[in-house]
Amino acid sequence: MSAISLDVAIPVLRVFDPAKAREFYCDLLGFTWDWEHRFEPDLPIFAQVSRAGLLLFLSEHHGDGTPGSLVMLRMRGLDAMHAELSARRYRNARPGIEERPWGWRDLSVTDPFGNRLVFTEPVAEDG
Repeated sequence: MSAISLDVAIPVLRVFDPAKAREFYCDLLGFTWDWEHRFEPDLPIFAQVSRAGLLLFLSEHHGDGTPGSLVMLRMRGLDAMHAELSARRYRNARPGIEERPWGWRDLSVTDPFGNRLVFTEPVAEDG
C-alpha cells in the first residue's frame, strides 16, 4: 500500500473583475462564493467558489493562472445542469450538449475572462 494519497485538484483561474466573476460563476453556474481575500481593499482578489464538491480558485493576481485556460470537469447530471443554465437565460452564452466520439457528452462554457469550463459525463451504456 502506498504512503502517498492525493486528495483533490483545485484549478486556479485568472479573473479580472470580481463582479463579473460572481455573475458568471454564481448567478449562471450556481456556484457558491465561499470566501475571498485581499491583502488590502484596493489589491487583487483571491476567492474560492464551490458546487457539489468541486472547488475552484479565482484570482486577479498576476501569475496565478493563465487567461484562456481549459478545465475539464467530470460530473453526473449533465442534462440537469444544461436545464439550469438554459433556464437562467444568461445573455452571453447559450451552451448546448455535444456528443463526443470517445463516449462522453460535453457542455462547454467560457467565462468573461476566456477560461473554458467543460462539464463532461460518460454516455450511458445500453442495458
